[in-house]
Amino acid sequence: MNDIPLIVTTDWLAERMGDPDLRIADATVFMNFPEIGGPPKVESGRASYEQGHIPGAVYADLLGELSAADANLPFTVPSRDVFVDKMTQLGIGDGTYTVIYDQNALVGESVAASYWASRLAWQLRYEGFDHIAILEGGLQKWQAEGRRLSAEKTSYPMASFTGQRRTEMLATKEDVQRAIEDENTILINSLSPDEFRGNRPDDPRSGHIPSSENVYFGSHADEQTKTLFDDDQLRAAFEKSQALDPDKKVITYCGGGIAATWSALLLNKLGQPNVAVYDGSMNEWASDPSCPIVKSET
Repeated sequence: MNDIPLIVTTDWLAERMGDPDLRIADATVFMNFPEIGGPPKVESGRASYEQGHIPGAVYADLLGELSAADANLPFTVPSRDVFVDKMTQLGIGDGTYTVIYDQNALVGESVAASYWASRLAWQLRYEGFDHIAILEGGLQKWQAEGRRLSAEKTSYPMASFTGQRRTEMLATKEDVQRAIEDENTILINSLSPDEFRGNRPDDPRSGHIPSSENVYFGSHADEQTKTLFDDDQLRAAFEKSQALDPDKKVITYCGGGIAATWSALLLNKLGQPNVAVYDGSMNEWASDPSCPIVKSET
């Protein structure tokens, strides 16, 4: 159980189906982007899960149950007690290992990235649970290979969860403000190049945090096959930013702290252990007029 890769293939999962220690979790949330701009419409993936999921999967509700209900921002981490209670109910905890997937559910855009799965995986590691893998290509790849789906409701025995919270994995607005002038901290903006440049006429606060580098979260896998690019190609995407320097600290951010977890996961995969996610991301940063934002043409 200690040698689980950060990302596993569909073959890897299929070979382990039926293992009593295995847990499978569907973390899908749907984001529907309007054609004329504006914020996306966010919807639970539960109904889609109920129609068909990988056999043995439970549904982990990031939208309704695993984000802070009383926060001013969407998708920020809930209290530890709330999160751990839900994980133990799902059967995820000590003595188990979990494969997490999603449906690549960015409606209106073609992106191959399991960022909802990586969000749940990041939250689990943040709370001290390491026996987690992301399913490469998610449900789309599983289905494309002709593998079986199930509509049966799944449940596991209640688990115990004894890991400790790793506060260093979460960056605050104040951490980011300090990082702007800190040459030993690399800020990675995970949004699209257009969003990074601030090409949003409907949003005067679009753009990026000063000193941050743009490495688009949707550029790391083949859009057709959903297969992740090899490590050399992944490494090339991050090298210019110096984010792979083991002597640097890296903070990833995006719009709301979801895609940033995919970037953080890939940095971990490439050997950079010192990565934090700015949980509030641009949702928080842009809402504070005192926080500077840069627009650029290139």
